[in-house]
Amino acid sequence: MNTYDWYSRLKKPAWAPPSWLFGPVWTVLYVIIAVSFSAVLYAAFTGTLAWIVALPFVLNLIFNFAFTPIQFGLKNNLLAALDILLVVGTLIWALVAVWSASPGLHWVSLANLPYLLWGLFATCLQLTVTYLNRKRS
Repeated sequence: MNTYDWYSRLKKPAWAPPSWLFGPVWTVLYVIIAVSFSAVLYAAFTGTLAWIVALPFVLNLIFNFAFTPIQFGLKNNLLAALDILLVVGTLIWALVAVWSASPGLHWVSLANLPYLLWGLFATCLQLTVTYLNRKRS
């Protein structure tokens, strides 16, 4: 069974968005992530920002990129739910850290509010899908 068939057979809540919506949303979010996270990493590399402030951004990227292989490669809803909690947790940590550490980078926190909102929505969705399909995880 391919990934699309597997995911389409999972029980989902009535409020789940259609599958076609995820691509465009993530395209926009990845542009925001690329620009804003690059600014943070550049500031860390040039010494204008402490590496400890950049750490949650790096962790967020790792957890974000791990989600798809976990969810669709391993087809493991429970691990995907744990991973998305780490995505949202590191994002909140990152946005608070950069806001506190650098007034010149406040725009990074503001620019990533759509990512945070989508991440919170996606977390609720993943937790619900995991619960609804708990015997399949």
